[in-house]
This record gives sequence, structure tokens and C-alpha cells, in this order.
Amino acid sequence: MTLISFVVPAFRVQGYLRECLDSILGQPVAEIEVIGVDDCSPDDSGEILAEYAARDRRMRAVRLTENVGLGPARNIGLDRAVGDYVWFVDGDDWLAPECLVEVAERLRATRPDVLLVDHVRTHWNNATTGSAMPEVFPEPPGDTFRLRERPETLRLLHTAWNRLVRRQFLIDEGLRFAPGWYEDVSFSYPVLMAAERIGVLDRVCVNYRQRRAGAITRTRGDRHFEVFDQWHRVFRLMDSWGPRVDDLRPAVFERMIWHYLTVLGNGQRIAPELRPAFFAQITTDHARWLPPGGYPAPGGAEGLKHRLVAAGRWRTFSALRTAYRARDAARRTARSTRRRVAPRARRAARLTRDALLREYYRAELRRPVDPTLAVYAAYWYRGYADNPAAVYEAARRLAPGVRGLWIVRRDRVHTLPPGVEYVVAGTPAYYRALARARWLVNNVNFPDFVRKRPGTVHVQTHHGTPVKVMGLDQQRYPIGAVGMDFAGLLRRVDRWDYSVSANSFSTQMWERAYPAAYTTLEVGYPRNDRLVTATAEEVLRLRGEFGLGPGERVVLYAPTHREHLPGYRPPFDPERLLDVLGPAGRLLMRSHYFHDRDRRARRPVDRDRVRDVSAHPRVEDLYLVADVLITDYSSAMFDYAVLDRPIVVYAPDWEAYRLARGVYFDLLAEPPGAVATDFADLLDLFRSGAVDAEAATKARQRFRARFCALDDGHAAERVVRRVFLGERPEPTPGGC
Repeated sequence: MTLISFVVPAFRVQGYLRECLDSILGQPVAEIEVIGVDDCSPDDSGEILAEYAARDRRMRAVRLTENVGLGPARNIGLDRAVGDYVWFVDGDDWLAPECLVEVAERLRATRPDVLLVDHVRTHWNNATTGSAMPEVFPEPPGDTFRLRERPETLRLLHTAWNRLVRRQFLIDEGLRFAPGWYEDVSFSYPVLMAAERIGVLDRVCVNYRQRRAGAITRTRGDRHFEVFDQWHRVFRLMDSWGPRVDDLRPAVFERMIWHYLTVLGNGQRIAPELRPAFFAQITTDHARWLPPGGYPAPGGAEGLKHRLVAAGRWRTFSALRTAYRARDAARRTARSTRRRVAPRARRAARLTRDALLREYYRAELRRPVDPTLAVYAAYWYRGYADNPAAVYEAARRLAPGVRGLWIVRRDRVHTLPPGVEYVVAGTPAYYRALARARWLVNNVNFPDFVRKRPGTVHVQTHHGTPVKVMGLDQQRYPIGAVGMDFAGLLRRVDRWDYSVSANSFSTQMWERAYPAAYTTLEVGYPRNDRLVTATAEEVLRLRGEFGLGPGERVVLYAPTHREHLPGYRPPFDPERLLDVLGPAGRLLMRSHYFHDRDRRARRPVDRDRVRDVSAHPRVEDLYLVADVLITDYSSAMFDYAVLDRPIVVYAPDWEAYRLARGVYFDLLAEPPGAVATDFADLLDLFRSGAVDAEAATKARQRFRARFCALDDGHAAERVVRRVFLGERPEPTPGGC
């Protein structure tokens, strides 16, 4: 028997949907089902729903052939539900761990028509804001009640996801969602008015995600006028119900005016030129639906707003709003002035060379943008590498009118290929290039002082498919995020025009980790083009340059670093591995680039068969010469998988790593090949041949299908054609 049917509509929530589904399916309650409704989403939300449905019998995925909107999508899920209760959970929110135990107990004990649960607003900076439940119900009722007995219930947020509703009750009352924005209004209020048994559980069950970008509440436009249609539905329904709900009209009317003023007062929703018309409609509705005996209007400034609405005095209302904003701005200015501690004279006295160069940079910002200049950088100016290098090479071929210029540290100049134009970081030429370039391409962020000029284009190529959590997601794992400035990070992210993504999975995670208004280029990774196009002759040549014979088996060991454990090295004995590999075995060892200054003495090994390749400038060379890759949580596995050669995941600290640093998926459950969790197991994998066995091969095939489908040798070309040449891909036939 199914107790709860979860209905999860999905539209443009690919970055958050996995967390939502995991939070439901991971609850310790068995009697549930999840109905995921793909509302013809243009992203991969539908594929995620199908993936979960394929591996969990409690999950069903419904794919719509046209976009119908949130309300109708919920209705479609409701029509397929079989549970006693229905819980409409949005695809970008998630449930609190183990909350379903208490929810199920309360449902069974009281059998309410509606059970209201508590929630918190979870903001992008990981801050949380509580709900109104503690004020509305200082002492939550233990038994059920009707709305007229506790009309203050209407002051709880009128969303569908903070309440479970008995399914047969919805059918009997004919209550469904209406189309359009603010669809919760014409569902949630009638549900409360019609219910004979309302219950309250003062347990935080829902994390209501406050998205930084993409939320309707942060979108300006005239669709916010649809809030009026939803409230009109509520009052027309009350008219049809007649005396049954007449005593509730004053409280519902007050909520309507409150809601209208909330929408109007949010500057991110109603554009200035639309506000007079929005206000006029509030006045019209005030006159149309005002209860004969009046209503409990609030006091103070809020009450004044209600009176101005009733009188239709837009100019006075607007002037009052402007005055309040001016007062608040003056207070902020006063606080800022008090914090200012550096008078101009003292500031001038402290000018250093860097400060003078920054002044030079600001002066260069006043000069015209160079329409032909593209500036490239990689790994905090470590040299010519990674995706930016691949894009640079493709641009030289496809966009010869673009002048490419690299930024490099002084101690890394010698690593640049011949003929590559560069500037040294920190010099006047460096600041001039950053100020005047039309294109800025990097696989990490440029410094905070860099300003986004009108007409310039910033391209973030990233430098790996993420296993570990990144960006804002690191806020939940403070051990691995020591010293991170998340507000500063988002200011840097806001400069991006394009985010290059290797695969759908990366796109989903980048949207969560770096929420902003950039355009995603899901095209594959440019740096992997070379792995696809390399010929057998090139591989033989490279092996010869490394002194590797054609009959030798070359193993590349490339672990990642642990931010939470500086200096940590996984237990690894090169000599013991070579003993297992036999006389034909060779080992290449590469530390993470964060360790490029690590000069600690190492235990002596057979240098003819072991080579430290940490300083080699192009990791793609190492992939091409290696027959097997051993790694742990490094993005190297995603690149190396393009070659379709054996990969071994060596993860001796997996449990500690996933808890302290955080990961996006279970690498041991979905590996690219064989897995070892201690060094003895690693040796056994090679000794037994499991590295090349059928199970490892099938795991690699699944991994490649998921992460490497776009790596066809033309990723850099696709980036150049879009970014430098302004070409757009042909539209995909069919679809929504």
C-alpha cells in the first residue's frame, strides 16, 4: 500500500533535480512512490528522471511532448498517483533527512485532509531563513482543526510543497491546479477552506531553494499580472461555495491584498513602467471583492498601503515607497561612511607598485577595447595548457584575424611553445592586455580586480569534469572550503559570458555550483580533441621521446590533491607495483599541479622504470603514451576514458574524502573500470588481470557513454565558431 505519492515536475532544474530525488528516495519510509513529470524541459531534466526510474521501482517518469507549465504538470502527476496522500515537491527543492518518518507517523495517527509541514528558505550562500510557523503556531496543535477555528493558518506560505493533501479529498472536491504563474494560490487556499481536518507538523521538512538565477521571483515581466487571474479563481470558487465559506472571506481578502502588495513591492518582478497598471488592478480587485463587513487590515505602514490601495492613490503610494527607499539608502551610506578608515592622504602615502599598476589598469579601461585581441590563461598563469590552449590553436586556424596573447608567470615562460605571444603576469603589459582585450579565455577565474567591459566576452572553459563538489556546493563541506570567499566567487562568475561543458553531467553541476546568467556551451572538452585525433604514428613518436619501447606496458599514476589534508599522499609503493607488472612494466608518476613546488625527497626507485612526469607541460602527451591510468578522484579519468583504455580507481580514503570534501556521485558504484580501496587490492587487480577483465571493460563502456559522448575531436572548433565567429548551431529538429 502506498502512503505518499510524490509529484515532482521538472523544467530547467537539471542542476538540482538529483538532490531533490535523492532526498526523497533516500528517506527511511518504504510506502512511497515518486512521479517525475518532465514538462518538455529543454535541458536534461527528463533524462535524469528516466535514469532514476530505470534503477528504482518506486520511481515513474512521465515525459510530456509539449510544455504545459507547473500547474498542469502537477495535475498530470496527480492523475497517475495511487498513494493515500500527495506531496507536490518542486524539482529544485529537497527534503530534510529522515523527515518522512515523522510525517508518516502523523498521517497515520490523525488522517488529516491536509498536513502542513515546516520549511526553511535555503539561500545561495547557505544561509537559511525560517518560516512563519513559529509565529502562527507558537504551540502547534496536536489535533486536527478546520480553517475557521484557526484562520491564522492562512498566514503560512501558500505553496503546494509545504503541505500533504489526501488524494481522495482532492478528487471529491475537484481541486486541481490552474495554468499560469502563481498557480499555488488557486490551489492552496481552496484546499485549506474545503478541508475538514487540517493538521500541523512543526518539523522542518522542506528546503526551499532560493536560486540566485532562473527563479520566477527574480524574473521581470508582465507575466506577474497572472497573479490576479489566480486570485480571481479563488473568489469565484468562494462565490460558488456560498455560505459554506462566507465567514472566511475577510481573512482570505486580507491575504489577497497582502500578496498583491508583496509582488508589487519586489523590484525584481514588476518593471517601473508596469507598476501604475499593476497598482490600478489592485484597486479594482479591492473594490470588487471587499467583504460587506470589511476585513482585518493591518496597522502601521502596511495599513497605510492598504488605505492608499482602496483610494486608488498611486502617486502617493509611489512617493511613499520612494521615501522609504531613500531613508534606507541613507542609513546604508552612513554605515559605510563610519567603516571608512583610510583618508585620501594616507591612501596616497601607501601606494605600492601594485597599486600604481592597478591605477594604470583603470586608466587603460578608458581606452577603446581592442577588437582583435584575445587573452588566454590557464591554471593561474602556470603556462600554455588545457582547454584554453586547445581553443587558442583552433582560433589560430579558424579565426586568423584574432590575435591570441597568453598570460604566464615569469618562472613559467620557458614552458611556452615557440611562436606563442605572451605577457608576464604583473607587468604593465599584463594590465594593459586585461583592460583592452575583447575576449578573455581562462580555465579558472581571472583576478577580482578585472572588470567586465561592455562588448567584451569572458569564456570559462573549466579544467575537468567534477567528481568533488565545487563552487557554492562547497559551503556544505567547510573542511574543504577553508578561506573561500563565496561572495567574491560569484562576482567573478557574473563576468562569464560562456561556460564550456564537457558533458551533460558537468552542465548540471556547473549550474548548481556557479549560478549566473552565462550561456553554457555543452560541446565536449577542447583539450580532449587531441586524444581523439592522435594517430598511431604520433603515439609511437611520443613513446620514443619518453624512452618507452613498443612492447612495454606503461602505467600512469595521477592522483589528485586533498584540500582538507595538505601534503597527504595516498599509500603507494612504486617498486611493489613494478614487481607485479613484471619486466615490461613502466611507471609514470604525476603529482597534481597544486604540488608543482613540492621538492621533498622521495624514496629511491628504479629510475629506468619509474619517471616523475609532474613537470611535463602537456598532460595529453602522458595520456597518449600510457596503457593504463591509475587515479583516485581526479578529472583525469574523464579525459583518459576518451582513449578507451583501462582505468583503475585507487581510492584508499574514499569514505573520508566524500564526507570531508563532498562528491557529486558515487565513484565506487559507477567507476570507469576496476576499483581498489587499499594498496594490496591495487596490486591484486594487476596480478589477477582484473584491470582488463570483462567487468572492468563494461564499466568503462558505461562511463564513456555517460561522460565522453561529445568528445569527437571538434570541441575546440565548436567553441571558436560560437565565441569568435558568432556562429550558432543548427536547431535540433523536433522537440518542444
